[in-house]
Amino acid sequence: MVNTEQLVQTITKGIQEKKGNGIVIADLSNIDGSIANYFVICQGNSPTQVEAISESVNDYVREHAGEKPTHVIGLGADQWVAMDYSDVLVHIFLPDTRAFYDLENLWEDAKLTRIPDEN
Repeated sequence: MVNTEQLVQTITKGIQEKKGNGIVIADLSNIDGSIANYFVICQGNSPTQVEAISESVNDYVREHAGEKPTHVIGLGADQWVAMDYSDVLVHIFLPDTRAFYDLENLWEDAKLTRIPDEN
């Protein structure tokens, strides 16, 4: 079993495998009442890419960390897929859906780390 910070890094690499962009890690660990310690938020440019990113995260984390999500919702619609790794929630959006829900600002007390997009 990996620690939470290692899990976040592994999830990030799974996102990058399928060219997910706009990756933001929200550290919620010091916020009372938060539903997880971390959110990992990213986006894909099409429903197909959103699904591919979620599959990549699932496969990459299972292979490199031996973990699997307890729940995955949003597959099929592929506008917002949420993957629950207990302490870490992964949110994979289409750009318009991400802008609408604006999770980065919803949790305004969270420490945000923006990961540069890979070319």
